[in-house]
Amino acid sequence: MLEAHDLAGRRGHADLFAGVGFRLAAGEALVVTGPNGTGKTTLLRMLAGLSAPAAGEIRLNGNKVAPYSQELRSSVAYAGHLPALKDELTAEENLSSLVQLAGAPVAVPELRAALDAVALGRRRNLPARVLSAGQRRRIGLARLAVLRRPVLVLDEPATALDAAGIDLLAKLVHEHLDRGGVAVLATHQSLGLEPERVRSLVLGG
Repeated sequence: MLEAHDLAGRRGHADLFAGVGFRLAAGEALVVTGPNGTGKTTLLRMLAGLSAPAAGEIRLNGNKVAPYSQELRSSVAYAGHLPALKDELTAEENLSSLVQLAGAPVAVPELRAALDAVALGRRRNLPARVLSAGQRRRIGLARLAVLRRPVLVLDEPATALDAAGIDLLAKLVHEHLDRGGVAVLATHQSLGLEPERVRSLVLGG
């Protein structure tokens, strides 16, 4: 469903990695680890269609996709380091704005159900600026649940989450894989994924 062949990444004049390849079938996850500066975020942005590899190719469902491919971007739900929220908007307004930007507007009841699922139902009308870092992250989890894209690409998704938030994240990833999706995660959290569903990639090793 998602493949990479001989990918190379560069930042400025610095080579970060080369020869990276993997193949994920439906229901499988790739966990990317490595020291800071080895290109984890660079790789994930390539897989999300947000940047171009210095070399190599990415395939989706067996078909090669070009850098910045709309086909790839519309198949991926990507979450980076920052939650990308507007402080003056409420939790519900931020969630609505995020899914509309992704081209997947949904009805208000579905938005509220997603916020309820991440324990933000009672805070949906609060501006994002008064929410904790973990609560802001939970809005991102609600966004991933609403988008229902076949490919999840998550960059350090457990950052700022407490134990309950990590459990919610693990549940979201498990349900996504159970539906036949694939996931690529840069994380050191196990999330309780079954070993037979996980492939590992260590950059800089």
